[in-house]
Amino acid sequence: MKLYSYWRSSAAYRVRIALNLKQLDYEQVFCQLAEGEQRQPGYLELNPQGLVPALQHQDHVLVQSLAIIEYLDSLAPQPRLLPADPLARARVNAMAQTVACEVHPLNNLRVMQYLRQQMGQDDAAIQAWYAHWIDQGFSALERWAGQYSASGEYLVGDSVSLADVCLVPQMYNARRFRVSLEAYPRLVAADAHLQTLPAFAEAAPERQPDAI
Repeated sequence: MKLYSYWRSSAAYRVRIALNLKQLDYEQVFCQLAEGEQRQPGYLELNPQGLVPALQHQDHVLVQSLAIIEYLDSLAPQPRLLPADPLARARVNAMAQTVACEVHPLNNLRVMQYLRQQMGQDDAAIQAWYAHWIDQGFSALERWAGQYSASGEYLVGDSVSLADVCLVPQMYNARRFRVSLEAYPRLVAADAHLQTLPAFAEAAPERQPDAI
């Protein structure tokens, strides 16, 4: 497997966690987003969206982090990241999508660049934008964690799931942009536990060879 990645991409971070959890061997190919390598013709042939991650497996290229992780969950079922129980699966998917489809897309690099360059927003406005969407998503996740977490160590039940795989990179981003996490003690507790697990720790941005 070959993972096209960038050290600080939270979507690539999710896939690294999943690959590590499933103990799948993979090679990373680094795409320097800050330098625009994702928009070069060679990469666009792999992923016409010009985004990371992309996962090349045999003769196939897969894109979009949640789709890639679902593929990995079918390919290597243990540990299962999407529960077999339909209700638990729906809850996990809802929490994962809250991060990956509601929070992260509004706060990723291309949106921040557009706000600054095309919309003429300054640092304070961009910070306020970022914090607003983090708070919108984390408020819901905090309530759901109170309902669905068994031990407080995971967002749903008592084992790692796709929801946790999405949470940790978004917590990293929130801290990076100095968003207060005081209102989300359950998320902070789950994140603290998850970061003690080797699969999560080894996927951290600063542990990647292309980290700046």
